[in-house]
Amino acid sequence: MSRIGKAPIEIPKGVEVTISNGLVTVKGAKGTLAQKVDIDITVAIEDGKVVVTRPTDQKRHRALHGLYRSLIANMIKGVSEGYKTEQELVGVGYRASNKGNMLELSLGYSHNINFQLPVEIKVTTSAEKGQNPKIVLESADKQLIGLVAAKIRSLRKPEPYKGKGIKFVGEQLRRKAGKSASKK
Repeated sequence: MSRIGKAPIEIPKGVEVTISNGLVTVKGAKGTLAQKVDIDITVAIEDGKVVVTRPTDQKRHRALHGLYRSLIANMIKGVSEGYKTEQELVGVGYRASNKGNMLELSLGYSHNINFQLPVEIKVTTSAEKGQNPKIVLESADKQLIGLVAAKIRSLRKPEPYKGKGIKFVGEQLRRKAGKSASKK
């Protein structure tokens, strides 16, 4: 059996889970999330825990078993605690500011980039003297926040020589030696 799939998911206080016609809906303090579940996978609530089961040991069923268990666990954690992603802009003249859910980025191109964020995501930007500008994204939906963070990073990926670009806080970049290193 799937080691991830067979683990039951604890439902914390203040979180309500409902299951109807293959749709799992989770409500909590941070919002409401829903996930459609494959017809072969069974989701049930037993003793205050969500249990995900599969009908057979086919490869497809084994894969879906762990997948849906992880997605439901992420939804429960998201509506109770939420998710947070921090990115920093490394480079001279790189700036970030926001007005509501509109993120304005200055990344060394000839024009500024205006990036409209989904309403489910809350964004804050900060620029302290002597530090790189930071973008902080918060949301209850782990999939959506990861997708938006990856899209923002793709606007100016960190380059391997000086490390200029948008990177996640704490991310280790592989750096290359420049031209002068090969002359010795």
